[in-house]
Amino acid sequence: MSILNQNIDISNKSKKRLGRGYGSGKGKTVGRGTKGSGARKSPHMAPIFEGGQLPLTKRLPMIRGKSRFQSFAKVGEVNVGDLAKLDAELISLETLKLAGLVDKRVKAAKVINTGSLDKAVKLQGLRVSAGAKKAIEAAGGSVV
Repeated sequence: MSILNQNIDISNKSKKRLGRGYGSGKGKTVGRGTKGSGARKSPHMAPIFEGGQLPLTKRLPMIRGKSRFQSFAKVGEVNVGDLAKLDAELISLETLKLAGLVDKRVKAAKVINTGSLDKAVKLQGLRVSAGAKKAIEAAGGSVV
C-alpha cells in the first residue's frame, strides 16, 4: 500500500524548538536578533510603552484623571409624551430609571415639552422646562 493512500494528519505541525542549536531551524540567536532588551532572557517593557513615541497620556493631557471615565451624560432627557406611558402617578428619578426612560447612571433628569400628556401626573425632584410645566399643569398635574 502506498503512503499516498493513507490519511496522514499534517495540520498538527510541531513547533520549532528554540534555543536547541543550528539544526533547530532558528539559528544562533533563536529569532531574537542581536543584542538589546528583546534579546535577553526576560525582556521587560511597560505595557503602555510606544517605542519612544510620545505616550498617549502626554499627547492628550486634558483627559487625565477621573473625568475620563465619565463618558455618559449626567442629565437625562425625558419627553412629556413618555410620562403618559408610565403607570405611576408620582414620578421621580428612580421611577424613570426603573421604567428605562433614562440611563441608570444619570444623576438628574429633565422633562422637556415634546409629545402630549392626557393624564394628571405629579413630578418630584425632576428638572422641568417652562413649556413642559405648562403642559403638565394643563393636564391637571403638578411639579414639586
